[in-house]
Amino acid sequence: MSSFSGPLTEGLQCSICLDVFTDPVSTPCGHNFCKTCLNKCWDNSQTCNCPYCKETFNQRPDLKINTTLRELTQLMKTQKDVKQMIQDRIKKIQDIKHSAEVRKVRSKLLLEMIEEQQKAAEKEEQELIEELEQEITELKMRNTELEQLSHTEDHLHLLQSYSSLSSPENTRNCSEISVKTHKSLETLSRALTKLQDTLNSKLIQTKLKWMQQYAVDVTLDPDTAHRKLILSDDGKQVRHGDTEQKLPDKPERFNFLVSVLGKVGFSSGRFYFEVQVKEKTKWNLGVVRESINRKGDIKLIPSNGYWTVVLRNGNEYWAYAHTDVSLSLRVKPQRVGVFVDYEEGLVSFYDVESSSHIYSYTGQSFTGKLYPYFSPCLNNRGANSIPLIITPVNDNK
Repeated sequence: MSSFSGPLTEGLQCSICLDVFTDPVSTPCGHNFCKTCLNKCWDNSQTCNCPYCKETFNQRPDLKINTTLRELTQLMKTQKDVKQMIQDRIKKIQDIKHSAEVRKVRSKLLLEMIEEQQKAAEKEEQELIEELEQEITELKMRNTELEQLSHTEDHLHLLQSYSSLSSPENTRNCSEISVKTHKSLETLSRALTKLQDTLNSKLIQTKLKWMQQYAVDVTLDPDTAHRKLILSDDGKQVRHGDTEQKLPDKPERFNFLVSVLGKVGFSSGRFYFEVQVKEKTKWNLGVVRESINRKGDIKLIPSNGYWTVVLRNGNEYWAYAHTDVSLSLRVKPQRVGVFVDYEEGLVSFYDVESSSHIYSYTGQSFTGKLYPYFSPCLNNRGANSIPLIITPVNDNK
């Protein structure tokens, strides 16, 4: 249906396709339709009548383009193009601001790391200088003693003192002090690795903050829920029950996968939501195409309209792309963020609490609406009875 609205738009819509006119024509009774829509309507009927008022015509009218209406619909389409151009530029501004913010964070972290390393090096150098100066003082004292000893006539005292004075203690080989390149490279390498880890963490934190501005209010759709799923009254939690509930077998309801969808679908732009998965041993999360097959055992892969990440056996994480991808996560996610950029063909998953990336489907081609997808999986005799909980974004409780 057309995205236009307002009184002018309502007068420029075909009552057959419910969209803005394309090549508008007028019937003898004065009603207007798209030329193609009206011809199809009459081609499939034995009589020619007006689809709006049902007036019947003895012979099929010769349809002429209504040039006035056509000029107006060109105006409306121009307005649509202008609105789209505005949205494209707003999106570009958001992307530029996000890139600038990421660059600032990266530069700040790099400068802080360089300054930290500089201070550490200066401290180490100062300590080394102080130690060497102390050794110089001690060596000068020992040299004075040796000078005095060289003039003594007491040979027994000379022999007793020489052994201790000739082997200075607590002094170091200067060649070992001057050559520390290898150690410095190791220190630098560790610092760079630490910097990279810090940068990655900070960048993901910044990216998460940016994505969270696209947060949407997701509520579960009971009409899609498998009969063994129990939804909370507010539609924010779902868990698996042992027995099937007596619910109508609607076309949109899952009858094999213990799954449920969000109520609202999205066919453009970006959207983001978060789900608490704490203490669960098995779950499925992601988004699905509206046209998915909801009957029978379906593999959760993109070609079937599923873009998901799953947990199995308490600590095995998988993404079902064109091949199954095993995911190595440093920590077990407690809350998972799901981000979708429809135009970019992107579905990304993040561990919200540790600010780490889990997995991304990239370069996808979406058609129709995408719906948030949830499966708490079987309760496994109570071991996996904890519900999936749709949580408010930025709620850190």
